[in-house]
Amino acid sequence: MPESKSHKKGKGNAARTEVPIPDKRRLDAIRGNSAIEVERGGTPQKIDQALSRLKTQTNKNKILRVPQNDIEMAVERVHKKSMNVTVTNLSKTKQIKP
Repeated sequence: MPESKSHKKGKGNAARTEVPIPDKRRLDAIRGNSAIEVERGGTPQKIDQALSRLKTQTNKNKILRVPQNDIEMAVERVHKKSMNVTVTNLSKTKQIKP
């Protein structure tokens, strides 16, 4: 299924998009020292899947981008998994570093 415009916009102008990771999965983007995952699903299960994809990246700043109304749920899931992930909205105007 092709990516939506907002999904592509959320990745920004990353140097590498759709980076292969273990278990035949793909990380949305890597830009410099940052690993970026955009999750528009809006369910706890989808956010957990995105966090597991980010977990594979070591020595990278991890950024999870979600729609504005899902930020609270994403921060809660990050706390529950005890991960060091920055959660932002899709337009990158709000940022929460738990």
